[in-house]
Amino acid sequence: MRTLHLTFEEATEICKALGNDQRMKIARVLSEGPKNVNDLADILDTPFSTTSVNVKKLEDSGLITTEMVPGRGSQKVSYQRYDRIIIDLVEESPKVEDAIIYELEVSEYVHCKVEPTCGLLSETGMIHINDDPRSFYEPGRKDAQLIWFRSGFIEYQFPNRIPYGVKVEEINFSVELCSEAPSHKLDWPSDITCWVNEQDIGYWTSPGDFGGERGFLTPSWWPVQDTQYGLLKVWKVNKEGSFIDGVKISSTTIDELRVEEQPYISLKLGVKEKATNKGGINIFGSKFGNYGQGIIMKISYKN
Repeated sequence: MRTLHLTFEEATEICKALGNDQRMKIARVLSEGPKNVNDLADILDTPFSTTSVNVKKLEDSGLITTEMVPGRGSQKVSYQRYDRIIIDLVEESPKVEDAIIYELEVSEYVHCKVEPTCGLLSETGMIHINDDPRSFYEPGRKDAQLIWFRSGFIEYQFPNRIPYGVKVEEINFSVELCSEAPSHKLDWPSDITCWVNEQDIGYWTSPGDFGGERGFLTPSWWPVQDTQYGLLKVWKVNKEGSFIDGVKISSTTIDELRVEEQPYISLKLGVKEKATNKGGINIFGSKFGNYGQGIIMKISYKN
């Protein structure tokens, strides 16, 4: 669940944005999935111009994000950023907790070891040759928006911007993922493992490779029978252990990751050779799938 946590002062503009029945309804509709303004106007039975103004107010407040995406021409599409808003009515002073948020595109990997089926797509086409691991080292990989492989791993290195002398409380990574099957197959489980600073923090079993219905951001030229979208998953590590979407998956704690001591923070995603469900992995960038993001890291710390 994506939560927006606000102080009393920060909540003022948000409350203004939501202080309207139509904007509240738009927020509720977008919780079911991304929509363009025409869709919202039809669902709410309101004029396009009124709906467009309300969408703009929600966008300006930061509650939703809108993007121009290809479709029948270009269309403006909105999607919800948060599922829950928490407002602290009691002032906290001094503030002792802070966070660092950093996003990498899926193309910004530094190392990989992959086995076919495998490949990379940009917004406009295939990068080099399908099912050839050598494609992962082509210069064109910098444009990748969808990456897939049957087994192996891919590694990302985030810059370490943790202030000296603080104590890291939690680290989490969010990324859109699914299994990798020929074309697509909804029932195709895969045990997708996450490593942070070389520590295996646990795996998530993806139920399938999702296709047959176009991903909201997936380019129109990509065949609908092939992989279209994934699920947004969040790996989290704190002093209690490691979690996937809030469910504990291992006893690896934040102290074991030693994130304060590294010049970078390593994230690996992959499928082990001896995985029970060796169903591959698809990793979606900000312009493929259903979510407009790459791989986002958030580190929470205390002074």
